[in-house]
Amino acid sequence: MASRSITSPRNSNSYWTPKQNKLFENALAIYDKDTPERWQKVADAVGEKSPEEVKRHYEILVADLMYIESGRIPIPNYKGTGNNRR
Repeated sequence: MASRSITSPRNSNSYWTPKQNKLFENALAIYDKDTPERWQKVADAVGEKSPEEVKRHYEILVADLMYIESGRIPIPNYKGTGNNRR
């Protein structure tokens, strides 16, 4: 689910490994928006990230998805996949 812009550091303190991204995605599936202390629980599941860092990571993810869904970022035509139709 995480895009390249998500895994690339937007500042020097915010690098996310592929493993952390996977833990983040799994935690989001468990702790929805109505979960008390959601960001603390997600941070605990990811490890080595603060609640503020995981919340900001989520906000970046949502912004990236909005750009993709609005058509502002083209879907790549991967070699061997044929046409990319929605």
